[in-house]
Amino acid sequence: MVTHPAYRNNSGTLVNALLYHMAKSKTSLSGINGIERAGIVHRLDKNTSGLLVIAKDEETHRRLSKLFSKHDIEREYWALCWGIFRNKKGIIEKSLGRSQKDRKKVVVKDEGKLAVTMYEVIKEYEFLSLAKLNLKTGRTHQIRVHMHSLGHPVFGDPEYDGRKVHGVQLTNRLKEEIKTLLDIIPRQALHAKLLGFIHPITNKKILFDSRLPDDFQSLINKLEGK
Repeated sequence: MVTHPAYRNNSGTLVNALLYHMAKSKTSLSGINGIERAGIVHRLDKNTSGLLVIAKDEETHRRLSKLFSKHDIEREYWALCWGIFRNKKGIIEKSLGRSQKDRKKVVVKDEGKLAVTMYEVIKEYEFLSLAKLNLKTGRTHQIRVHMHSLGHPVFGDPEYDGRKVHGVQLTNRLKEEIKTLLDIIPRQALHAKLLGFIHPITNKKILFDSRLPDDFQSLINKLEGK
């Protein structure tokens, strides 16, 4: 689901759904960014699942936005990536910017904005690795482009080579297995799992944890032979 209305996406977005829900419950959303981005503090890429923060009033929105701009937000993503990592943990510091060839895509470029991603492999399979990733910046497509730049694209990602085979010598058995896995998930296997921050009213640390969605969990089950 697209987060908010934009060019060629005027309906069916998360904001459309939120406005409908809030109207029925007779409550409101923050209007700092206008009706088209009502309540939206930050975004997820289309087809990335997981946690998102929505602000119901403007003061809360301002305080939360300040936390995000200062990077005082704990964000952990899980991604299933192609291949077996040589370094099981590390920090990726590569500047990102829009591609000149395709403006919908983001690429690593020296004149872009610095993006910092920390990663750690938490489980390995025959030709895929499950990694957790923490963001120090929040650039568009950051995780997907950073992992692609390492030669480990996010599995299933249609925009950054995640539906092509990487790091595995193909056999007939593997061809069938990979096809089965790609059929399970039509999107990138990327999930915003943890989100923590200081509550803007109580000043207490709160942490949210979301389970893997069905398609992602089905991939793990298949890889583990369940």
